[in-house]
Amino acid sequence: MHGRCCVSTNGQKGEISCEDHRILGNLEIGKKVRRSNERYEDRLKHRGPDWSGLYQHGDCFLSHQRLAIVDPASGDQPLFNEDKAIVVTVNGEIYNHEELRKRLPNHKFRTGSDCDVIAHLYEEYGEDFVDMLDGMFSFVLLDTRDNSFIVGRDAIGITSLYIGWGLDGSIWISSEMKGLNDDCEHFESFPPGHLYSSKEGELRRWYNPPWFSEAIPSTPYDPLVLRRAFENAVIKRLMTDVPFGVLLSGGLDSSLVASITARHLTGTKAAKQWGAQLHSFCVGLEGSPDLKAAKEVADYLGTVHHEFHFTVQDGIDAIEDVIYHIETYDVTTIRASTPMFLMSRKIKSLGVKMVISGEGSDEIFGGYLYFHKAPNKEELHRETCHKIKALHQYDCLRANKSTSAWGLEARVPFLDKEFINVAMDIDPEWKMIKPDQGRIEKWVLRNAFDDEENPYLPKHILYRQKEQFSDGVGYSWIDGLKSHAAGHVTDKMMLNATHIFPHNTPTTKEAYYYRMIFERFFPQNSARSTVPGGASVACSTAKAIEWDSTWSNNLDPSGRAALGVHVSAYDPQLPTSVATGKVPTNIINKMPRMVEVSAPGLTIQS
Repeated sequence: MHGRCCVSTNGQKGEISCEDHRILGNLEIGKKVRRSNERYEDRLKHRGPDWSGLYQHGDCFLSHQRLAIVDPASGDQPLFNEDKAIVVTVNGEIYNHEELRKRLPNHKFRTGSDCDVIAHLYEEYGEDFVDMLDGMFSFVLLDTRDNSFIVGRDAIGITSLYIGWGLDGSIWISSEMKGLNDDCEHFESFPPGHLYSSKEGELRRWYNPPWFSEAIPSTPYDPLVLRRAFENAVIKRLMTDVPFGVLLSGGLDSSLVASITARHLTGTKAAKQWGAQLHSFCVGLEGSPDLKAAKEVADYLGTVHHEFHFTVQDGIDAIEDVIYHIETYDVTTIRASTPMFLMSRKIKSLGVKMVISGEGSDEIFGGYLYFHKAPNKEELHRETCHKIKALHQYDCLRANKSTSAWGLEARVPFLDKEFINVAMDIDPEWKMIKPDQGRIEKWVLRNAFDDEENPYLPKHILYRQKEQFSDGVGYSWIDGLKSHAAGHVTDKMMLNATHIFPHNTPTTKEAYYYRMIFERFFPQNSARSTVPGGASVACSTAKAIEWDSTWSNNLDPSGRAALGVHVSAYDPQLPTSVATGKVPTNIINKMPRMVEVSAPGLTIQS
């Protein structure tokens, strides 16, 4: 779902859409406000192409763009309580909505939408209801009885959300920056796991799990407990009234998601509506590691597999659109978002509206290859905590916006609240990578699903080395991007980088190229501040670079920068040529244009 609201009460105004939320204040009522709404709706319709809703109460406006996944017939937004005093627009899915309805026996629901419970929960429990929600969500709730409002975002930040302030005293909320950047003097990312209350006039954190303090846990590793927790996380995400599938790269995480989904699909409401055979989707350059591994997993699981090929030139042609939609200049996010952006368009063209994906596992289990150099369990645990807390700026942002660009929803079971609590409570000694003991990265997860009697996956897939998505789609993808950037950014331009871009100064030509595009779309100081900076190797935090002295000379977010770890690591003697993109330009055009291979039409069972 996607929505947007304008709430202008007591000098404050808010706007939200199920995939686009905003809160505005002190706008002139009437045509001016409606024109403003229409302008932002046009910018955000991609997130919710199924329906538009606009609600006005005095000088408060809530508008909504809907992507209908659950109860598409009657779940249009905004949503209300019985007397329509409470008004809500929501972006996301509430997986435990049926259980929550049972806790509200005296309430009457207008729709079958999973988000319909929010207004009633607020009526019953006040602002403290948010922690009761199990799902991914961003919402704005307007209480017309006193013209107050609250804004909430899910625990990890799976759904995107921004907050902004106008010079006129207004407050704006939007799912994307492009829904508020023209009207706010300052705006920023709305922090995950937080609630904003207009009564208090400030943010407070509602999500306070044990791991958040970064204290070192001591619970012994129990593979069956971990397995059950993840299976439950996947099963609850089969809640859908529209065709869906799984993103399958052939790596451990997406393969486990696909395997569990295939096992439990039969007998579900989704299977009865759309058939019990799972559809899987993969993207890559021809001959890429992911395509080969994904096809093998798909054959093993018996999915209807859709394989999409793209060329380096296809990706380069899409870069500007990608940066406009994902709203970042972070190098690794753009590298990985581009294939996902291209694939999402193909998936939507097949009539699919929801996919289940494998983001979050590497952050929870220390799966990135640089974790091989973690000096002790304390450092490893703290690094995983930092990575999870930053997910909303990286992989969650990519997964949400790359898919939403085409009206597709991505669900991420590894970021289930209950599963994270189980996984982050394990003594991190078990997550330490110890090759001499046969423990590679994410061993605790691999071992949990290593079932000899009823295998989830082939052994060599279960123990396949980590490939970052931007690497797995084909190594020449990143090399091609560097080559393209080197043709557009000169050495002379790089000399002035610190003056042109004093904040998060780009240190490579590729980063400079992305930054130029980003600044053209989002020139505000606030916009550039929403993007994190700092040195990184193989997706590490800046702190983790200290784990290996050689990494400081080979800073690149690609997994191949983990020298001495990745089996296809960059040549340590050639860091400069690799970083500047001096690779043969013929790799860019040597393949056919993006095509769909072995992708039978989507069969819908009525």
